[in-house]
Amino acid sequence: MAEKRALRIETKNGVRSIIFARPEQYNTITPEFRDELSQALDAADADHDVRVVLLRAEGPAFCAGYGLDWSTRAQAGENQRKRAWDSIADLRMISQYVNVYMKLWYLSKPTLAAVNGWCIGGGTDMVLCADLIIAAENASFGYPPARVWGTPTTAMWVYRMGLERAKRYLLTGDEIPAKEAARIGLILETVPEDELKSHATALAERMARVPENQLQMIKLLCNHTAENMGLSTSRLVGSLFDGIARHTQEGLDFVARAGEVGFRQAVGERDDPFGDYGSGPRSRRRTKK
Repeated sequence: MAEKRALRIETKNGVRSIIFARPEQYNTITPEFRDELSQALDAADADHDVRVVLLRAEGPAFCAGYGLDWSTRAQAGENQRKRAWDSIADLRMISQYVNVYMKLWYLSKPTLAAVNGWCIGGGTDMVLCADLIIAAENASFGYPPARVWGTPTTAMWVYRMGLERAKRYLLTGDEIPAKEAARIGLILETVPEDELKSHATALAERMARVPENQLQMIKLLCNHTAENMGLSTSRLVGSLFDGIARHTQEGLDFVARAGEVGFRQAVGERDDPFGDYGSGPRSRRRTKK
């Protein structure tokens, strides 16, 4: 029986919808997800019938970050080889993911994301590269690995909402409810959950009425402001620091703990003192629905 693909593709009225289709896994990032997303973005960019790309997701989460089951096991296996950590090899590894996320930024066509439910950790590394983000009112953002075991690899936080607010949320790893994310400029806007798909699609189709070359010029003009502020350097530092954070003593302890009790409990132990994400009241309300 063929393995279920991570994505579905739909095209209508000049809009290519790329739909994350592993709801039971909260659309977590895996090597297979990465490769399918890369191919889908390349195909959209090459198709002249496509003017706008829209990311959507099935299930209770847009993307709950990296699949910690396979990623913690991978690092544990690396540690058992008893070789010194190779920062350049690690950078090559994480860049295989970062370069795919950045395709949303460098794609010649506008990219939108319609975010439902959780979008945290590596999910934010990806989605913050999109040109515009619309979220359901019940969505949540955040980078809990800022507490231990990671740093934002694509480093988009400062460019989206400014220096002080980026520090506020990255120095704590705190959860950001969607309405607050819109208020502070991390995302564009929020809409009721049952209107998310129609609202985001309508905006994408409205943009798709503009000639392709005009869309490309405007996107380049806007993006080069961030490029001239040093985005590529920030991304390199973020990716290097992410590897370092995964190999500090605290990072190694987190991986060892995940091996002992399972990654869900290890994550819970990290986040319980803060009372958010899976440990918080918003998560409990979701569970009751």
